[in-house]
Amino acid sequence: MPTQKKHARRVGDAQSGDKIVVLDFGSQYTQLIARRLRELRFYAEIHPHHLSLTEIKKLNPAGIILSGGPASVYEKGAPSVDKNIFSLGVPILGICYGLQLICHLLGGKVAASAEREYGRATLRARKASTLLKGIKAGSAGSTTAKSPNQVWMSHGDKIIKLPKNFSVIAVTENSPAAAFADEKARIFGVQFHPEVQHSTQGKTILKNFAGAICGVKPTWTMSRFVEEKMAAIREQVKHERVLLGLSGGVDSTVTAKLLHDAIGDQLTCVYVDTGLMRKGETEAVRNRFKKEFGIKLHVVDAEERFLTALAGVDDPEKKRKIIGKLFLDEFSAKAKDLGHHEFLAQGTLYTDVIESVSVKGPSQTIKSHHNRVQGVLDLIQAGRVIEPLSELFKDEVRRLGLALKIHRDLLYRHPFPGPGLAIRILTAVTKENLTTLREADAILLDELKSSRWYEKIWQAGAIFLPVRSVGVMGDNRTYENVIALRLVTSEDGMTADFAHLPYEVLAKIASRIINEVRGVNRVVYDVSSKPPATIEWE
Repeated sequence: MPTQKKHARRVGDAQSGDKIVVLDFGSQYTQLIARRLRELRFYAEIHPHHLSLTEIKKLNPAGIILSGGPASVYEKGAPSVDKNIFSLGVPILGICYGLQLICHLLGGKVAASAEREYGRATLRARKASTLLKGIKAGSAGSTTAKSPNQVWMSHGDKIIKLPKNFSVIAVTENSPAAAFADEKARIFGVQFHPEVQHSTQGKTILKNFAGAICGVKPTWTMSRFVEEKMAAIREQVKHERVLLGLSGGVDSTVTAKLLHDAIGDQLTCVYVDTGLMRKGETEAVRNRFKKEFGIKLHVVDAEERFLTALAGVDDPEKKRKIIGKLFLDEFSAKAKDLGHHEFLAQGTLYTDVIESVSVKGPSQTIKSHHNRVQGVLDLIQAGRVIEPLSELFKDEVRRLGLALKIHRDLLYRHPFPGPGLAIRILTAVTKENLTTLREADAILLDELKSSRWYEKIWQAGAIFLPVRSVGVMGDNRTYENVIALRLVTSEDGMTADFAHLPYEVLAKIASRIINEVRGVNRVVYDVSSKPPATIEWE
């Protein structure tokens, strides 16, 4: 059985010499670096920080960015890179930890700072630099969201001695070296995070690095991504067959369409009906894929097996693991019936990856995902998993779907968790609880669409709470279930705010749920943001 080379040409790579390589040191913001560059039409891809020098050379990057990370460079075992990377003659930009690592490896000195910086800071120019060209970084001023020289800091260490040939090009109140440069060697560093939206001119800095310093032309587009992705899929798959576990949501739909456009009938899709989906979802998936897309689809009815496995389980991590394992079991059993398939495909997004297990760098696990259970990880290790969306955010997946000519109404559906309604029931999953939640959820979505709020919301869902409340319905006392509404606005799912829905819309949703869903007498609204909360409750 063929396996991929450890660092073979990645699916979706640009041509050699016209890409920026981001080496990941575990920052939660790493993917934002590549995302911002892609928004500027520069192709960027992420690799683990521990790539060997030989492997980096094979990538033939036009520039290298060293990401931020949670470590301190002077800690024992702190992540690093081969020092000879600075002799490649390739422009390098260090961000936060990356800046400190450049300093440390090239003979400077980094130490813990008495005045740590977290949040907004005001950038002040000290010396002209190609990196900061066009940046309004003058005298200290306001650090409000509208401040033109605002940057976003998140560090506890600072540079106290510069490496040879480096000079400070910008400072903040607590960072005497907020940005430095060796212009001749084309090595730069910034202590702040230009990739986050709070750094008001961060995109200009990244544009200067990729365009003016690295000489990359802004020619990357989603259409080009589609062409390169399909070519690389064909190269990887050759004449083998691919099996895709389909959920019917945006991610798996785009994955299926991309794969089908690339390899046609070499793709087979399997939809496991877990009994945990929204109202009418299974029939909609069957019609869409068979009739509209012409994709081979097999539907597995596994509702009773999932409900049996979940009986009495209320711990969210256990739910996710049970669902993930059973899905893989059901999928594998069907795959066996269908005959040998060399590759498994998944619609995994980058937000799934960084919240579950560290794939690129030493990022922290936040929660497990069903597409990162041990069986899938074993297949990944064997080089038998295709995840063409794994470095994209949801909004980028939607743009990819438009390039694949998928209907907008389907692409702009809200995200829905892989484990389905099971993790929106904050107690043990039963058929009765599922029915209650499914009906409440259908009413919520119906009212959002009729009030024209649906596309203004990033994600909406009803949550079945593990409490009951006293109520009065007619002349009778009731003691029934409580439904919470979770509606958020977001750009990429990494951060989110609760949706400021008009009271009259909320009131109608609540009234309909209480009146139409048997067993519910109270509806509440979640007004927490991410962070500190997550979008889903479990």
